[in-house]
Amino acid sequence: MAAESKTIAIALNNDFINNLDLSPASTVIEQLLQDGGVASHEQQLCFDINYELKPDDPRELSEIPEVRLWFVRLDAKYPWLPFLLDWKAGEFARYAAMLVPHQFSSKEGIQYNPEALEIFLMHKIFILGDWLKQQDIPSLSRLKSMAQMLGYELEDAFFEIF
Repeated sequence: MAAESKTIAIALNNDFINNLDLSPASTVIEQLLQDGGVASHEQQLCFDINYELKPDDPRELSEIPEVRLWFVRLDAKYPWLPFLLDWKAGEFARYAAMLVPHQFSSKEGIQYNPEALEIFLMHKIFILGDWLKQQDIPSLSRLKSMAQMLGYELEDAFFEIF
């Protein structure tokens, strides 16, 4: 069990995002990896995104191609990053929105493309399953919880396949 859980914010701005500069995230993540492993930093990361838009631009951050591309690049470098994200603060949902095509509904909120969401989830399940085993971190409950965050119930039998 991790000691006291504290949130670690990674600050992003237009320059980092527009230049696909991962250094703010890489600096923090690499330090966490060196500080006795990642297990003690589970669900501690959040992103403080200060991406300036024109005042009349109504888009959400996950609708801005430059922001999404930065997160695609981050995900390519750290595909197991959801383990570190602060799920309770909505960071995993926001991360998914950066990587999965979606639309916003005023009545129902974010509406993911169902097939894209399923592919994203299965990709993360496989990556995190292998990665957690390499880290000697129990994975079943974590992976099932991650799936539930996106509206999926996965049976234990599914995890016995791989």
